[in-house]
Amino acid sequence: MKEKLEQLRKEAIEKLKKVTDKVSLDKIRIEYLGKKGEITKILRDMGNLPPSERPIMGKLANELRNEIQQRIEDAFERIKEFEKEKRLKQEIIDVTLPGKQHAIGKKHPLSLILDEIKTFFVGLGYEVVEGPEIEFDYYNFEALNTPADHPARDEQDTFYITENILLRTQTSPVQVRVMESRKPPLKIIAPGRVYRADTIDATHSPVFHQVETLAVGKNLTLGDLKGTLIEFAKFLFGPKRKVRFRPHFFPFTEPSAEFDISCNVCNGEGCRVCSYSGWLEILGCGMVHPRVLEMVGYDPKEVSGFAVGMGVERIAMLKYGIDDLRLFFENDMRFLKQF
Repeated sequence: MKEKLEQLRKEAIEKLKKVTDKVSLDKIRIEYLGKKGEITKILRDMGNLPPSERPIMGKLANELRNEIQQRIEDAFERIKEFEKEKRLKQEIIDVTLPGKQHAIGKKHPLSLILDEIKTFFVGLGYEVVEGPEIEFDYYNFEALNTPADHPARDEQDTFYITENILLRTQTSPVQVRVMESRKPPLKIIAPGRVYRADTIDATHSPVFHQVETLAVGKNLTLGDLKGTLIEFAKFLFGPKRKVRFRPHFFPFTEPSAEFDISCNVCNGEGCRVCSYSGWLEILGCGMVHPRVLEMVGYDPKEVSGFAVGMGVERIAMLKYGIDDLRLFFENDMRFLKQF
């Protein structure tokens, strides 16, 4: 048995010298030290030895087991260090190579236009406010002088959730909510998403963005509204752009108007873009209807106000020369990288 132990020792040492990976090392551990391993077998056969030899052989077997265990641990550290060096060589960084270019995010064209609109009105002392996109019929229509039988409702295809709850068709409800909670004077701008049951095409979408502005105070006139919008057009489209106001109808303003700028494609001479009129409509506006002021508890004899509503997509299309509204929502990087 002593010779057998010595033979196992030589075999184990020889195998441990050649091992180069952890899987092979574990197989050697199981072969010699496992429950069915060679050293375990010898220890189980001790009962067949004469009583006088058992302590001697047991000591030798245990010493061999401890020696092999230590050599396995040493081999494990050697393999781990070898794998580390191999990995470092594979992962070496050549600092002389050019770096990888990472795409830098840019603002969406609608965000750029919104920022410009906010910059102009905030500079005049307006406050940016927000409101719910799921709105009550009262705030979206009735409080804006548009009762259930009003013909203006036929012009807006609305997404109704229940009989009295809907997806807002405009951001004007925010104006009503603000006026209900504050006393005049006030100046606010309300940007946000709005929803209408339109068929998707080059100029229509069921989801788009609007900006509503409202100013209420004593002695505000149509002249204040006109002066504000003339300066707004110069700020957004440049000082050379011509503007005009055309009479129009909105249920929540009286008098009402549409605001046009001269066509940026033909400079007002007439082309396909402006339907050969030389003008492009960019927003609707007017003096706040006395009925709307009364609905929120204001006295129309004491205060007056003006409101403006504009589509962000339309302004972006006019300013950047974009001919298809769907481009704003398709996330085509070739399109977005131009801004």
